[in-house]
Amino acid sequence: MPKENDTPYVLLGMMTTGCNTGYSMKQMIDNSLSHFWKISYGQIYPSLKKLTDEGLAVARKEPQQDKPDKITYEMTPAGKEALENWLTSPIDSGLPVQKNEWLLKLFFSRHEAPASAIEKIRQYENQLEEKLAIYRQIEHNIHNAEIRSEDERFWLFTLHHGFKTTAAAIEWCREVTEELQNGEE
Repeated sequence: MPKENDTPYVLLGMMTTGCNTGYSMKQMIDNSLSHFWKISYGQIYPSLKKLTDEGLAVARKEPQQDKPDKITYEMTPAGKEALENWLTSPIDSGLPVQKNEWLLKLFFSRHEAPASAIEKIRQYENQLEEKLAIYRQIEHNIHNAEIRSEDERFWLFTLHHGFKTTAAAIEWCREVTEELQNGEE
């Protein structure tokens, strides 16, 4: 059975945060969700159309000076009900499987010099450190936002998941690097 497309529900959720245009939704997704959920403009606009066609959202054109009309979206009561039903529905997909080229190459690294494998792991660790810095900036932005959100607590829950998994991956990099440097098997 094919998995249900979650994009419409993500967009309904975006509407609850005050994002009411396809552009503002994409910006919010890129700045907050993209660390664990990615959506392209090519998914957003067809899904917004589907939401309006199904009566889960309404679209309104707002004229703009010297620009095309801006289309804003608002969730309907049926959309709110659909979002709540999706949020409370069971998650039966199990844990997600991630494609990770670093791990894939490490899996076969017996066939390269240990120094080369160590270099790859250090690059991976550096990228993870950069990711942690981004998470810290996001956390700072949430705590220092001029307008507070009722969703803030849940945003921080997901952010802290990112902190913990990234910190654990950094620790793993250090352990593997040390083991490879010591020549242990």
